[in-house]
Amino acid sequence: MSNKIKLTVLGLLITLNSLKAQQTSNKSYDVCIYGATSAGVVAAYTAAKYGKSVLLIEPGKHVGGMSSGGLGLTDIGNKYAISGIALDFYRRVGQHYGQFEQWIFEPHVAEDIFHTYLEKAKVPVLYQHRITAVKKQGNVITEILLESTGPRSVGRVKAKMFIDCSYEGDVMARAGVSYVVGREANTAYGETFNGVQLTNGHQLPDGIDPYKVKGDAKSGLLWGITKGQLAEKGSGDNKVQAYNFRICLSNDPKNRIPITKPAHYQPERYELLIRQMEKRTWKSLQDVFIWSRMPNQKTDINNRNGFSTDMIGMNWDYPDADYRKRQEIWSAHTDYTKGLLYFVGHDPRIPEHIRAEMNEWGYPKDEYMDNENWTHQLYVREARRMKGALVMTQHHCEGREMVQDGIGMAAYTMDSHNCERLVVNGMVKNEGNVEEGGFGPYPIAYRAITPKETEAANLLVPVCLSATHIAYGSIRMEPVFMVLGQSAALAAVKAIDGKSAVQEVDVAALQRQLKENPLADGSAPDVLIDNSDSFRVKVSGKWSVQKRGGYGPDYFLSDGHTDSSSFIRYYPDPNIKGRYEIYTYYAKLPERKAVTAVKVFDGKRLQEVVIKDEEVKVVGQTSGEWVKLGDYIFSGNGKPYVEITGNGEKVAADAVLLVAASK
Repeated sequence: MSNKIKLTVLGLLITLNSLKAQQTSNKSYDVCIYGATSAGVVAAYTAAKYGKSVLLIEPGKHVGGMSSGGLGLTDIGNKYAISGIALDFYRRVGQHYGQFEQWIFEPHVAEDIFHTYLEKAKVPVLYQHRITAVKKQGNVITEILLESTGPRSVGRVKAKMFIDCSYEGDVMARAGVSYVVGREANTAYGETFNGVQLTNGHQLPDGIDPYKVKGDAKSGLLWGITKGQLAEKGSGDNKVQAYNFRICLSNDPKNRIPITKPAHYQPERYELLIRQMEKRTWKSLQDVFIWSRMPNQKTDINNRNGFSTDMIGMNWDYPDADYRKRQEIWSAHTDYTKGLLYFVGHDPRIPEHIRAEMNEWGYPKDEYMDNENWTHQLYVREARRMKGALVMTQHHCEGREMVQDGIGMAAYTMDSHNCERLVVNGMVKNEGNVEEGGFGPYPIAYRAITPKETEAANLLVPVCLSATHIAYGSIRMEPVFMVLGQSAALAAVKAIDGKSAVQEVDVAALQRQLKENPLADGSAPDVLIDNSDSFRVKVSGKWSVQKRGGYGPDYFLSDGHTDSSSFIRYYPDPNIKGRYEIYTYYAKLPERKAVTAVKVFDGKRLQEVVIKDEEVKVVGQTSGEWVKLGDYIFSGNGKPYVEITGNGEKVAADAVLLVAASK
């Protein structure tokens, strides 16, 4: 299919979906979801699969948010944290590329999958409509008012339940729900990584002069440097971590459009890049960009080091800005980023080999075809954050506090990009970067996605949820948003059925249903046997428990001096019946033996499988990969097991997964 035909089909799909939404706009919906981000799509699909009438509203013209907007190198932390429809999404990505699961992908592949969910559940999408006001009766939202940026207009939408899946929290804010923008002081919640932080991460080298004319303060500061002074470490403010675009380029000569000089090009904006280069040798594009390869000769480019794609300090007004101001900020980021790409490829001060490397790349012809081949989504890493019944903090991330009402998990490092670039001791420095990990998956409270009942009884907020700045930096990952979107939708369904406020939903029942019906379609759930399940895992011989890496909280590692009597054995339910695909998790380790021996007993027959290290390719930011052991039929007899043997070598034993073959 040609690009022109694809673009026509896309436009027709948007028009038909908007007409479908408009035709039913006068009725009251069960669930209205604002923001067709990845969380919004999953929430809409879930609610519809449970038989509720649903309307999904999207201010733009695309679905999927950052997941279809260039963030193809999925930030996970630990795949154990990802469940339900979110996990199904990454398996559908895998199927597209001929794999079981895959966590790196092209933008259009993600958007196609999101459309598949919406079409399957028959969810109407109202595109190019954005919220202007919320009407309430007491603490109950009755309707939201909208303005159109497209050719058709729907002025208001009524619903029983509302779910705000926008990156900005616009429904939440207009509904009068308490929220915060910026960074809390460390003292507010007894944290250590919140507030002002001057670290070496993504930092400029020492000694860079901040002035337009070196050594002359009267000449003024270079572009991109604020006039403020460094505040006390850990102090709070209203500054927001930097936004950028996750950039998809192609080096396929048949699929690339040259990077030409953009409108509003201002090369003086990149003077700091030249000065950084003078202090730090620039060997390749990887020294200034995280230049990650995606399938089919494409990229997901992210910020790296002191001066890169992050537009530091230029987004502080964005969360609470009106739509006009937000568009100005968005356009400024577009001009800056396209200008940076052109600058690196053409400015004579850039080393020739770097210019040559950059000019191998161009905008992809087959992506974002209705937006001049440029992403439709600014990476709004953080905007408003709700102040709900419970605030997730650093203590929850690190496991020092544990919630019992978890309805999703997070596992990523506490991650904040820089918030400000200023002069410190006569040098240019970036401030705000934090990258602190070392902890396992942890639960996210249901109370963190629900407002205080006095403020809104029929609203759920799974994206701009209740968390401190630094905790949000761990939670704010696309697969986690999908998980929380599904949980929010099921909670909305339960609140409707129970005629209750969302705060009164039986969380234990919600947790059970998420586990028993993970895809919201009645299909059989996976059977996961992790190392921590002591009733279903037998350990023989000397194995140490490794707390970092692998799948889930830990994995087993043999000491390298064991014999064949040393093994880890995983037992499914002995009554299990039917055909299943069996996988074991192959952890990504710095040292690993060349061959891992696995035995599979289905209750009747024993089969041996050999995993060769060189045949397992770990892709993307993952802790390992699932390796298929084969298809097996269980009769409900015997005592089936999967066994990994030590064999006198260092061997890792991690989780075992059984997937019903009908999936």
